[in-house]
Amino acid sequence: MTLGSEHGDAPASSRTQRRSPGSRTAFSLLAATQLVLIMAITMLAVVLPRIETELGLSAARLTLVNAAYGLSFSGLLLLGGRAADLYGRRRLFSTGLVLFGAASLAAGVAPGFWTLTISRFLQGAGAALAAPAAMALVGLVFPEPARHARAMAVWGGLSPLGAAAGMLSSGVISSWVSWRWVFAVPAVAAVLVLALTSSLLPTERTTVRGGLDVKGAVLATSGLTALSYGLVHAAERSWLSTPVVGPLTAGVVLLAAFVLVERKAADPLLPLRFLRLAHRLGALWVILIGATTISTVFMLLSLYFQQVKGMSPLGTAAAFLPFSLLLLLTGLTVTRLVRWFGPRAVAVIGSLLACGGAALLGSTTADGPYVGALLAGLLILPIGISMMFSGATVRIFSTRADERAGLAGSLVNTAMETGPTAGLALLVSLATAHTESLLVAGTAPRIAETSGYSLAFDTSAVVLLGTTVLALWTLRAP
Repeated sequence: MTLGSEHGDAPASSRTQRRSPGSRTAFSLLAATQLVLIMAITMLAVVLPRIETELGLSAARLTLVNAAYGLSFSGLLLLGGRAADLYGRRRLFSTGLVLFGAASLAAGVAPGFWTLTISRFLQGAGAALAAPAAMALVGLVFPEPARHARAMAVWGGLSPLGAAAGMLSSGVISSWVSWRWVFAVPAVAAVLVLALTSSLLPTERTTVRGGLDVKGAVLATSGLTALSYGLVHAAERSWLSTPVVGPLTAGVVLLAAFVLVERKAADPLLPLRFLRLAHRLGALWVILIGATTISTVFMLLSLYFQQVKGMSPLGTAAAFLPFSLLLLLTGLTVTRLVRWFGPRAVAVIGSLLACGGAALLGSTTADGPYVGALLAGLLILPIGISMMFSGATVRIFSTRADERAGLAGSLVNTAMETGPTAGLALLVSLATAHTESLLVAGTAPRIAETSGYSLAFDTSAVVLLGTTVLALWTLRAP
């Protein structure tokens, strides 16, 4: 994962500057922050059954608790990215971390459903301010194009690694103490990062002029939140039910209004020309599908291990250990792969590997062994996912404009968050409908549930195959 410059990149004086230990330390701090923000997405996956029992939550309320972080995170990212460009990246980074840490503490001591849900929502709001600012700060730490590209390759591999770390840490913590202690990890991390921010991270004089597009921010946030909320409920209700149709319709209308407002705005939140480049749209799609796949694997296999196989939270975390180790090992080498073969080739091969891994998971049966197709899928899939994220992230920033770095960072993180919220809801809805149809036909519950999970994995494999073709076509060098 070294970010050191190769000989020949620049004159000796420049190479000396690029190898500055301070730059590497600053990047490590930003990377650790991104890791924790992504960890917060999956850290409840293993402990949801315990939260359900202790707080007496219905399935709908439990789903909302789990999704509240992603709802605010994805809904507010565009606003956070624009605010970082306007008011300063380090300032927004620190503000977001304060809110994120305080909300994490509040969630850990929440006495009931509403307090916990609101705390998770505020936690996601803090992440929406900090995440795009952190990605934009990488451009200040490594302003040279070659150095920045290698940093972005590493950055792309952080998201799947963070998701795995959230799953593993929650499984270990909840096996020894209350599930509430899982919130101590992001709270402590926020405090430590804030303590080091002023001494390690650079400040910049903002060059972007204009104001914050409040109307666009409200429409975008409301639209994404309503759309995600409707998709979350689609996982357990009919698509024609009011809790699903109402939010989905409202979300589509609000986002359509957002597009119209942005076309006429003098200082838009999201300049539509920013999305006209095919390689940028293709890279965002690759990230969205990668995020959808990894969140689907974590949630459905977590349910499979605990409800079908009867494993404990610690056993579930251990079952994901090979997956997590492969993510880490791939992250250590993916920067070299991007440098040798280019981001397009890495993203295409990664999508194809992820397709094969998802297909292997799709062959899972209720009584099947862990060592077999299931383990093979858990070994192949993380390599592919990490390559997808790294290649696509580098391609998005290959034509970056420094003054819009916050916007680019917010779009990357929006794709990362839309997948676990919207894409996962679609796949869970598909799996649930298939399981219910088998139960009506008299199939044993364990077999019916596993068959639903397998269908979701098979669907992911088909989508990943299409993503491979799309990446091959769109991710050409701009």
